[in-house]
Amino acid sequence: MRIVQFKNKENTTNVALVEDENLRLLLEVKNTYELVQKSFTSGKSLENLVNYLAGDQTVSYQPLLDNKQVLLPLTHPDLYRCWVTGTGLTHLGSAASRDKMHQKLKSSNPDALTDSMKMFQMGLENGKMLNGEPGVQPEWFYKGNGLSVVPTGHELVSPPFALDAGEEPELAGLYVIDPDGNPFRVGFAIGNEFSDHKMEKINYLYLAHSKLRASAYGPELLISELPDHLVGLSSIKRGDHLLWQKEFLTGNANMSHNIENLEHHHFKYDMFRQPGDVHVHYFGTSVASFADGIEVQHGDRFEISIPELGKPLINTLKQV
Repeated sequence: MRIVQFKNKENTTNVALVEDENLRLLLEVKNTYELVQKSFTSGKSLENLVNYLAGDQTVSYQPLLDNKQVLLPLTHPDLYRCWVTGTGLTHLGSAASRDKMHQKLKSSNPDALTDSMKMFQMGLENGKMLNGEPGVQPEWFYKGNGLSVVPTGHELVSPPFALDAGEEPELAGLYVIDPDGNPFRVGFAIGNEFSDHKMEKINYLYLAHSKLRASAYGPELLISELPDHLVGLSSIKRGDHLLWQKEFLTGNANMSHNIENLEHHHFKYDMFRQPGDVHVHYFGTSVASFADGIEVQHGDRFEISIPELGKPLINTLKQV
């Protein structure tokens, strides 16, 4: 089951259930945040509540996408109460490209590992939360607040001091903290975590700077169970030309850390469990065009698709 938020002709918002090429409007709620709060007060599961609120009115989906009326699938009414964060080195295919970026000068010890490979190895050996026991903590980073995220169809702006503006195709988990201070996972969306890989390559201690960039997620929010094995496709288009394309794997079956472990280590901090706050957490990627030597340019279009999560996430790069 997938839902979207969109802006209607009256310049107000609606929440709708995705039904192929049509959207079925939900009654009584105007945004996803309101829907989640209603789930808290009613005691109904989110899926049951969506089925209960689904009315008879439907609208065509594609025109809303074409007109850039589709919004982020979950936001906080106060953008400063939305935390945007992420974890890295979490996927079985992600370590090799990151290790290339962080190679140190050759050591007399041929078995010396970079910090990236050490972190990745720790996740491989003990990155799963099992039977309520957490595994090792992952790499973690902060990306911004609700001012830093954009919906599908909108530009990803790279600041003038940036050295690079590369895509990172991945899953994003979307959460609201309930009235008792417990994280409630609303669902999952396609994410483009969008980072400055050249800056990160200078020195791994620049990772924090490299992650303070815009990002995008959506257009849809999967509120039913996430499959363990997902195959996505990440593409970069320059005009009518396909510049780069690669398949990527995600979901618990393809990760060195399981999602439950990543959630535990994020929400173990009291400041991330403030009632009412929204969290957008990127779970890490396994591929990136930068690792293949691609140099993106102003106007390039990023397209990321995971069929089980609905329509693709599409954003154009704007370099200022």
